Amino acid sequence: MTVTAGTVSALVDSVPKGLHIGGEWVPTTGGVEVENPATGEVLATVADATPEQGKQALDAAVTAQKDWAATDPRVRGEILRKAFELLQQRADDFALLMTLEMGKPLAEARGEVTYGAEFFRWFSEEAVRIAGRYSVAPSGGTRLLTMKQPVGPAFAITPWNFPLAMGTRKIGPAIAAGCTMVIKPAAQTPLTTLLLAQVLVEAGVPAGVVNVITTSSSGRVSEPIIRDPRLRKLTFTGSTEVGRRLIEQSAQQVLKVSMELGGNAPFVVFGDANLDRAVDGAMLAKMRNIGEACTAANRFIVHESVAEEFAARLSERMGAMKVGPGIDDGVQVGPLIDQAAIDKVTELVSDATDAGATVLTGGKTVGDKGYFYAPTVLGNVPASARVFSEEIFGPVAPVTTFTTDDEAIELANRTEFGLVAYAFTENVNRAFRVAEALETGMVGLNQGIVSNPAAPFGGVKASGIGREGGAEGIEEYLETKYVGIALG
Repeated sequence: MTVTAGTVSALVDSVPKGLHIGGEWVPTTGGVEVENPATGEVLATVADATPEQGKQALDAAVTAQKDWAATDPRVRGEILRKAFELLQQRADDFALLMTLEMGKPLAEARGEVTYGAEFFRWFSEEAVRIAGRYSVAPSGGTRLLTMKQPVGPAFAITPWNFPLAMGTRKIGPAIAAGCTMVIKPAAQTPLTTLLLAQVLVEAGVPAGVVNVITTSSSGRVSEPIIRDPRLRKLTFTGSTEVGRRLIEQSAQQVLKVSMELGGNAPFVVFGDANLDRAVDGAMLAKMRNIGEACTAANRFIVHESVAEEFAARLSERMGAMKVGPGIDDGVQVGPLIDQAAIDKVTELVSDATDAGATVLTGGKTVGDKGYFYAPTVLGNVPASARVFSEEIFGPVAPVTTFTTDDEAIELANRTEFGLVAYAFTENVNRAFRVAEALETGMVGLNQGIVSNPAAPFGGVKASGIGREGGAEGIEEYLETKYVGIALG
């Protein structure tokens, strides 16, 4: 794709900027400025919803719920299949839009389009496989019938780091299950969701089934929706801190809740690991999405016998990566999302070096505009450093060592988070022991990426509740009803 100023302007101009409520695009008096993190310049201004407009979006979802739940599963599935095909056709547009508003390089943005679209294809196939069961009661006199029904109107809050995939991962199962919804994308990256809403309309999603509200006042707009007794489902991807507040708010209505929250992923390299494979995996696990991913490797726990070589190889690979605007040819590392992200990464690196860590590569900002930080590897990081207890969300790889397997597992589990862990070993017995011992919802064994639409994504402990994707994903939008039938 050749990207010019004209290409960018035409694409941004083509994206609707209003709220999408009940099938209509609704303007607002205020606006939310969307910044290009590569330049610090304003890319576009979108609508700024009020709490009253948030309620109107929920009104539309509630009004559409009965008819949508009664829509044939095959029809719902075909709409999702059509949306999948439209996303494929407009892959370049979505990729460029994500690069502009979020920063990731175009190659990665194209990968997200492929990944995000797959949720629509996967759940188009799951829509027709929603099933209950019929059985004879143990006592013999009663028949037991169970059925699955849509939970009802849902509210989805999506993050800025994967603006397409985190939307499709929630919209896909909701549509397949027969649920209507209101979606609130992150204020930093609303354009992708607004373009996605346009695609869903073209695919045949009826008015009121998918409503989109953009706002600069997330708390003010979201809380009344969450506390409304007509809402039946809340799904959120974001920080654990915000997730805890949302769970508290949802308790009043006893909402069905799914939360994909923060991570502090350990990346464990055992002494018998294939180091070529381990370094390749580390590059994926650390540098995917510029390190701005909840699944990003946050702590590199490496056996003392191979730690020096592993760190040297990783430093060489990361230090050679090209940093720059994501639309430029050959760029592998784009900007972080904003100045606050730069400040946090800088603070964490300073804390680690003050505690005795060594900067093996990087460790500094890059350029005089935008929010760029050099890919960084830190060696000899003490386990007490903040970089080991806080989610980095940036291109920084801190390395520490271990001696025994038990020590490695203890270090890996020494966190309140439990989203994903990565482990590299050539010993199959060790692999299974470690996979079972790690306190995470997902484990990557000898691979640095676990995300897959056909697999259940989610964590344990402070990393969340519920699962997205896989056969489990649609269950988050369904309720089970039991009917006892007397015979005689």
